[in-house]
Amino acid sequence: MRVPTRRNFLQQCSAAAPAVLVPYWFTSSRSRAAGPNGKLNVASIGVGGRGRGIGHKAGKLGNVIACADVNRQHAEKFAAKYGGKCQIYSDYRDILARGDVDVITCGTPDHWHTKIAIDAMRAGIDVYCEKPLTLTLAESQHITRVAEETGRVLQVGTQQRSEYSQFFIKAIAIAQSGRLGDKLRATCSLGQPNSADMDSGPFAFQPTPDFMDWDLYLGQAPPVDYCAERTTYDFRWWLEYSGGQITDWGVHHTDIAFWALNGMNSNTIEVRGSGLFPGLPYTVNIIEFLNGREKLPNQFNVPTEFTCVIELENGNSIEINNQGNEIILEGELEKIRVNRGGLTGKLVEKIEKSPSDTRWLNEEVQKLTRGLPLDNHMLNFFHCVDTREKPISDLWTHLAGMNACHMANIAMLLKRRVVFDYDRYEFRNDAEANQLISRVQRDPWRTDT
Repeated sequence: MRVPTRRNFLQQCSAAAPAVLVPYWFTSSRSRAAGPNGKLNVASIGVGGRGRGIGHKAGKLGNVIACADVNRQHAEKFAAKYGGKCQIYSDYRDILARGDVDVITCGTPDHWHTKIAIDAMRAGIDVYCEKPLTLTLAESQHITRVAEETGRVLQVGTQQRSEYSQFFIKAIAIAQSGRLGDKLRATCSLGQPNSADMDSGPFAFQPTPDFMDWDLYLGQAPPVDYCAERTTYDFRWWLEYSGGQITDWGVHHTDIAFWALNGMNSNTIEVRGSGLFPGLPYTVNIIEFLNGREKLPNQFNVPTEFTCVIELENGNSIEINNQGNEIILEGELEKIRVNRGGLTGKLVEKIEKSPSDTRWLNEEVQKLTRGLPLDNHMLNFFHCVDTREKPISDLWTHLAGMNACHMANIAMLLKRRVVFDYDRYEFRNDAEANQLISRVQRDPWRTDT
């Protein structure tokens, strides 16, 4: 089953699952296992780094009763905050089997996001999952199908949709108003990550620490000996587990750009780009490598420098590069810039000086966000779990920008332009690109079952 497009969304839902005749955010809530204080029971899966942060945010709104992490030290540090009320697990499946969990947060490395979210939704649990939601285009298909079948609420951690003083939502409203012009271009500049150099390595293999379940950490990915640089923050720089800066940070910005440029309805996406992959030998067979059939030196292998251009069906375009850290939205009339620090441009200054324009912009923000709670992305999720509304970062609209990031990586790896057809869910006339839609996944961690 392919991912539904906007123009065939309801038709596909009806054909694939006759019992599901309305979008999942209108389904009724399941019977809750809330604690004695009336709050939802929360379990956090993947509680190191960012996972710890979102778990604690959920803990301010619900009862944290369990956590799971393949790194026991991460789990113990997280659970210590809750004074013995948070039970520790290594395997997340033990949490899903408890029967008293209402919601989970998922802050694992990227290659686990889809599988854990799918398993949780099938267990009747609502999900707050960190971005990027998927590792491949195929996983986007799989998770869409399960979300529609189960009727669970799924919020993706692309918090630029709700937080940061609504700078990004205001930028979207301005872009969609026509005040920038009719034909729009977004430039998504991602900057450099705050971690080890992405061209580092090769690294030494080491004995597996006694606090780490290494095989479970690898999950669907090809087997390899333990290497500390493949864990914690730096998992992002291995194609086996992530898509590099483009999927890690880029999806925050493409998420906004697709919304601003009305790209959600594009059934055809054209992508071209170039990137520098210091960790990939020139002779690598990328299809064999990503499917675990070719070994490479033990070093980071994602692109360190890149420029990609995404052409949308409506004539608008999006550029992704590794410079700066902002989104530029421009048309033939005006240009604005937005990042987490602010929204700027001559048009913005003009709007801010006009009470009527300011009132108009605030009203547009309310329309775009449907009056949902903003300023706190986790609160937005809890609100929607309660009301069964569509969350601000819902599955479909996240996948529009998410999939474009996957396509950008594929175009760079193949060193050529690619055209993706959503109606057929394949690249046009490109057998190699189509082999990169999915990967071999180790059992029992497949997402297509």
